[in-house]
Amino acid sequence: MLSFHKPRRGAFVDSSGVRWDPNDADYEGWLSKKSRWIGEWRQRYFILKGSKLFYAKSSVAAPHGVIDLVDCKNIQSADTKTKKRNAFIVSLKEDQIFLFAENENLKDTWISQLGRAILYHSSLYTSENNGFEWDDNNDEKTNSESTSNSLPIIGSNI
Repeated sequence: MLSFHKPRRGAFVDSSGVRWDPNDADYEGWLSKKSRWIGEWRQRYFILKGSKLFYAKSSVAAPHGVIDLVDCKNIQSADTKTKKRNAFIVSLKEDQIFLFAENENLKDTWISQLGRAILYHSSLYTSENNGFEWDDNNDEKTNSESTSNSLPIIGSNI
C-alpha cells in the first residue's frame, strides 16, 4: 500500500526568537496580499493554524510572515475599497491586512475559517458565557443570548 506524506514546512521564527510550527494546518491555500510598503498585490500561500495566519512564497516554504488573529477587530469585504473583486480586510488593533481570493467561493470560505479561528482564539472571547466579553471602555454589547449566533466580525463592502 502506498502512503502519501505531505512535505513538512520549516518553522516560522518570530522577532523574539520563538519558533512556530505551521504544519498540520486548520486551513490553507493561496491568496493575494497587499504589501504594506509598496502597495503591490503579491500571491502568497496562507496557513491558518490556531490563532496564527502564516504566509509563505510557496506551499512548501517556511513562512516568512504571520498575522496574529488574537486581537482581530473584524473581517470585512473590501471589494469597493480595493477596487478588486473578492477582496477582504483583516482589521487588527493597530494594522489592516488586505487580501483577495481567486473567486467568491474561496473568499467566503476564508472569511468563515478566519471567523472560526477568531471566535475560538480571540482575546475578547470567553468560553464561560459562550460569547464575547468586550473591554469595559467599549460601548458595544456582549455577544450573548440577546444577540444572534452570527459572528460580529463579518461585514459588507467598505
